[in-house]
Amino acid sequence: MLDRIVDGPFGRLAALAVLALPLVLGTPAPAQGRDAPGSFADLAERLSPAVVNISTSQTVERPEMPNLPEGPFQDLFRDFFERGQPRGPREVESLGSGFVITADGYVVTNNHVIEDADSITVNFVDGSSLEAEIIGRDPKTDIALMKVDPPKPLSFVSFGDSTTSRVGDWVVAIGNPFGLGGSVSAGIISARNRNINAGPYDDFIQTDAAINRGNSGGPLFDLSGKVIGVNTAIISPSGGSIGIGFAVPSALAQPGVEQLRKFGETRRGWLGVRIQQVTDDLAEALGLDRARGALVASVAPDGPAAEAGIKTGDVVLRFDGREVAEMRDLPRMVAGTPVGKAVRVVVFRDGKTQTLRVSLGRLEGQDTPKAEAERGPESEGRTLSTLGLSVARLSPRRREAFDIDPNVDGVLVIEVDPAGPAAAKGIKAGDVIVEAGQTPVDTPDQIAEAIEQTREKGRTSLLFLVQRGADLSFVPLPIGN
Repeated sequence: MLDRIVDGPFGRLAALAVLALPLVLGTPAPAQGRDAPGSFADLAERLSPAVVNISTSQTVERPEMPNLPEGPFQDLFRDFFERGQPRGPREVESLGSGFVITADGYVVTNNHVIEDADSITVNFVDGSSLEAEIIGRDPKTDIALMKVDPPKPLSFVSFGDSTTSRVGDWVVAIGNPFGLGGSVSAGIISARNRNINAGPYDDFIQTDAAINRGNSGGPLFDLSGKVIGVNTAIISPSGGSIGIGFAVPSALAQPGVEQLRKFGETRRGWLGVRIQQVTDDLAEALGLDRARGALVASVAPDGPAAEAGIKTGDVVLRFDGREVAEMRDLPRMVAGTPVGKAVRVVVFRDGKTQTLRVSLGRLEGQDTPKAEAERGPESEGRTLSTLGLSVARLSPRRREAFDIDPNVDGVLVIEVDPAGPAAAKGIKAGDVIVEAGQTPVDTPDQIAEAIEQTREKGRTSLLFLVQRGADLSFVPLPIGN
């Protein structure tokens, strides 16, 4: 299991510990030291003063007494509840780690460490404490930036360049979980680009450096003393380290911290598309040489992608000069690109590539696109035995029967053979086939024609765009020879 780690009465929130996401501003570090040092003592002594303990308190209301059934034990239950649950609000506390990124008092920690806190105290290794003000939070990367007003300049640390780190490099994790002073552990980078389903921009560094409860918000250093990651999660059945920890790389974290410092919020780029993974069978149906890129499942009508000419069914292969190896690469690239920047996007369409120029919008507050609406007249269904399903034109009666949104156009799936290829791909009655072979369809005959045309081209599968509720996805189905 994966657990957010926040010490104190909040305890473990699961059993896979989510620890720190701290980030620090600074100049990218030069090439990292690769050789094992004789000791980490000098590095720990130099860096520990910048790593702090974060103590928070929150006032919560006590639960109301439940409605008790009438009976002889009602008064007994009431007395027991009131004795065990005193009236009025109560204060709870939690602990985590963080680190100072500027001499004038900017401090980074995890969003989950300070979320919903009524007061925040930053405790330093010299025993001093300062009240902190939240500058901004980013739940999507679990980052929070705070500010304290120190009486004198503080020790601080700076970001390094996580893109230069390699599997096998030495790293040092420092935390201050209980306010007793820095806790130091060392290890290596075990893996990179890990996706642990913690958020939309997962790209974690995996390390075997011990990361334990209360280290949420603590930094992961390279041997030059630069922050290359923010410790954020561990895999553990008990909450203690078993040598599998994760840190958000500085390449992802640092831009977020800089935006929080400048704007008090994150401002991410927005392309205006919904995408899905390109699988081997999708690649074959599209005519791609191999599974790669991000398949565009839908395009926001008034978004940047639509204005640039990106279409449903395009496969984004490159974005702003960088290769999109798989679907999850594209959201990180877009989010990390400044709003308003004009970028070149290479897409695969109709068997060839083309380059489009897109001026990115801003992510926040955008709506999910919907297809243009047209209602088809009532007609009988048609069985497509090759696909293992029966389809019919959409009509007002069928829209009502299957609860199809009036803004959805296409061909309705009315029956699916449980042993057929459509069922094997997850297609169900009530789904709407919007496109067949990347061509819009609104009659069963158009689907049958698309099957024959695809066979004539020598292909053995046909690509369908299927809508279920608000979700659009491409589904390749075998059509035989």
